[in-house]
Amino acid sequence: MLNNLRPPVQYILMTALFAGSVAGGLAVPEAAAQRSSTLGPQSVAPVARDLIPAVVNISTSQVSRSSRGVPLPEVPDGAPFKEFFDDFFHKDGEGSGVGRKVSSLGSGFVINGEEGLIVTNNHVITDADEIFVNFSDGSKLKVEKVLGRDAKTDLALLKVKPKSPLSEVKFGPSGTLEVGDWVMAIGNPFGLGGSVTVGIISAKERDINSGPYDDYLQTDAAINKGNSGGPLFNMKGEVIGVNTAIISPTGGSIGIGFAVPSDTAVNVIEQLRLYGETRRGWLGVRIQSVSDDLASSLGVDAEKGALVASVEEGSPAASSGLKNGDVILKFDGKNVMKMRGLPRIVAQTPIGKNVPVEVLRDGKRITLSVEVGRLKEPDGSKDEKETSEAEEAPKSEQKGPAIAGLSVSVVNDELRRKYKLGVKSSGLVVTAVDPSSPAAKKNLQEGDVIIEVAQAKVETLEALLKAVESVKKSGRKAVLLRIQTPRGDMRYVAVPVN
Repeated sequence: MLNNLRPPVQYILMTALFAGSVAGGLAVPEAAAQRSSTLGPQSVAPVARDLIPAVVNISTSQVSRSSRGVPLPEVPDGAPFKEFFDDFFHKDGEGSGVGRKVSSLGSGFVINGEEGLIVTNNHVITDADEIFVNFSDGSKLKVEKVLGRDAKTDLALLKVKPKSPLSEVKFGPSGTLEVGDWVMAIGNPFGLGGSVTVGIISAKERDINSGPYDDYLQTDAAINKGNSGGPLFNMKGEVIGVNTAIISPTGGSIGIGFAVPSDTAVNVIEQLRLYGETRRGWLGVRIQSVSDDLASSLGVDAEKGALVASVEEGSPAASSGLKNGDVILKFDGKNVMKMRGLPRIVAQTPIGKNVPVEVLRDGKRITLSVEVGRLKEPDGSKDEKETSEAEEAPKSEQKGPAIAGLSVSVVNDELRRKYKLGVKSSGLVVTAVDPSSPAAKKNLQEGDVIIEVAQAKVETLEALLKAVESVKKSGRKAVLLRIQTPRGDMRYVAVPVN
């Protein structure tokens, strides 16, 4: 602010402004007007005026039934301050077993005024006993039904019963947005009521580690607590995002907010409306990123595509002929630029659709046809590998050579018990890792099992040595290992051969 500047600086600024206005007449104001017209819209009032009625405040309440850690003393009837004592300790039923109400606030927006359909964030309504929708005209409706919710994209669809059609807004495409485009957020920050903020798209395709389908729009339009579930508009008045999260050390806006793109939200919301749940596509592979060292071993550009670490038996991927070590470059005509993009593309593909999948295998591009299956949502149960408890005579360890700081041995029953490996585990188990070695930097650990070397299966020390020598003769500096962890997870690692 100008008032915080030191007096000499104030004087210089004011003198320069005055001199410019006298010498150039209206040159300075005209230049300022020209800059403002190029930096952003002169006013968003015409757009905001029509959108505000469709943006709502979401208020929820739930009963907290936490009990006190110590019993309350009894106060006899007629004792001084008994009425005050009862009001203080038994307010809202606390201490009496009834529980007390806890409230929270958020935002949402109407997408169908006739049916009373409202979009918000899943976390806004989680564990709520009652949900109310407050409109900009002061009216209020109780949510009749939660039609569906999806924790992975943090979206929920609510239904109210309006007496007359409500104002509504429409979704627009988020894929056409560019970094630097102007956007406007409307919501209920800190419970203050409808508030409008303006900013730009700061970045796209942000992964904030909140779920498997992260693809957030980042904006510097002010988003605070209470804005969750509110809409992010383009300058045409179309919803291009659902405000969901912020990064802030203080709890307030620092200009880093995130919204679920409309291209993702539309598909999820439509499924919640039709089925009350999400029905995502499923391929049946475990994948990993293509790092620089893996890229040189596979003959593909770094960070491009998704490397198939394992294929689930009976899955669409297995039926299509996808194999371990394939690098998926395209799925249904869409480029897989990074590993994390594939789950999102597959999830949004209609179930039962036959799609082309372009993969790189042994240095050659081939195209397979896959019929997309339906992803079964996990029920939270653990899927643990059984270990053999058979009491057999222990076999002596066949120790192999150290490769990139690894000591390995052929898997036997004794090692299966020691490292809690599955009964069908075979290959070469890592028995020691030099903490200062390249292998340690790749997070290889004792108990990991080497299944393949240079994309060839190995079960003996001789096969390992032969594969490594072959890699050395080819002139490559690293060998590609396919690793199985004691938990059964598969991944590829490239380690130096020298």
